Amino acid sequence: MADPGMSVAPYWELTFDADGDVDRPEADRLLAQVTEHGVRDLLVFAHGWNNDRSGATALYRRFLAPVPGLAPRARLGYVGVIWPSMRFSDEPIPDFPRSLAAVEAAAPRPALDEDTRRALVATFPGRAPVIDRLARMLDERPDGARGLTEFGRLVRLLVDGEGRRGTADTDEEGEPAVFTQDPAAACEEFAGALAALGSSGTPRAFSVPNPWDGAKELLRQATYYTMKRRAGTVGEHGLGPVLGQLAGAAPGVRVHLAGHSFGGRLVAFALRGLPEGVRAVKSVTLLQGAFSHYAFTARLPHAPDRSGALKDGLRRIDGPLVCCHSRFDSALGTFYPLASRLAGDDRSCLGSDIAAVLGPEWGALGHDGAQAVPGAVRLDLAAALGAALPASGCVNVDAAAVVRRGGPPNGAHSDIVHPELARLVLAAAHIV
Repeated sequence: MADPGMSVAPYWELTFDADGDVDRPEADRLLAQVTEHGVRDLLVFAHGWNNDRSGATALYRRFLAPVPGLAPRARLGYVGVIWPSMRFSDEPIPDFPRSLAAVEAAAPRPALDEDTRRALVATFPGRAPVIDRLARMLDERPDGARGLTEFGRLVRLLVDGEGRRGTADTDEEGEPAVFTQDPAAACEEFAGALAALGSSGTPRAFSVPNPWDGAKELLRQATYYTMKRRAGTVGEHGLGPVLGQLAGAAPGVRVHLAGHSFGGRLVAFALRGLPEGVRAVKSVTLLQGAFSHYAFTARLPHAPDRSGALKDGLRRIDGPLVCCHSRFDSALGTFYPLASRLAGDDRSCLGSDIAAVLGPEWGALGHDGAQAVPGAVRLDLAAALGAALPASGCVNVDAAAVVRRGGPPNGAHSDIVHPELARLVLAAAHIV
């Protein structure tokens, strides 16, 4: 077992590379030891964007800490999924040591700070010269559309190939604007979105800023599109097959999947990777899931002949799918729909609710829950915790009562370390 400093036990880690290949010794330890420890219910948690293993394990340590006290009679085990993603260091995480206030109080920094540069180099090996050139351009802001066009070319070069690998959320999903739209126009839209949010992270009156104000956001969103696709690959081709092996090695163990952000996409796509007939997954909880709110629908409302990539996902869960969402998550309410929008769509008006302006086609599950899923139940957090959750089907939970803190650019996207959400994971698993 890994990390003796973890807040819960028994605890294992499963590490995957970008192609979904698992660290085999780690997987073998889990398969061999889970029965030895008498585990009945196994909670499997996948982080979202993160810079390193230490950040992921810190999240697991904090989020899982209340669980043993909430379910003292349960025979629980825990798995932390480690997969290669990254976080820009200017994104504050509530209550974590490096707060937004500390960042703002520090000396002036380059647009692309050294921590983020190192994370980009680790995420895109062999592309250090491209990253260095992007960093210089963010600082120098060369005049005219030519500079932004060159910046966009370098962003595409950075993520070329890798950014397009993996399964789309829906049948109709094509290349997003970060890869296909004129870079100057894309930067202008992102700059407008940042200006509309303002320094408080909440919407304010629209203004017309310098397009270079949106250039870093173009880089961020192109990088996160890569992470989004990678999460699906790791889930379907990595975690799903390992869970199938676990079902064979420990058939009495009930598995409960939870994931934050792109980690939500990872555990959701793990359902596609389950061997047919495996019924070990008893619940799935998505915390601010950073993927399409139509991923689970059999028919897209605006294109009934098309469907979500996970249209069969619910039947692979022997229990409920719980989808948490919050209106305070500006990463998903503002930037996700802009970055996910298909090329050629010329709607560029930016208001206080960009997801609404651009239309439901581009919405994220963590912004407004799973959409167009027949029989889906909608609850607020208090109601979800106050009564037994449905035994199956989709449950959308408005978690804005606790998922509400965080500064720009991502708002409350990472504000998930709350005992109420740990209770919700247990409620979805029907563990008392």
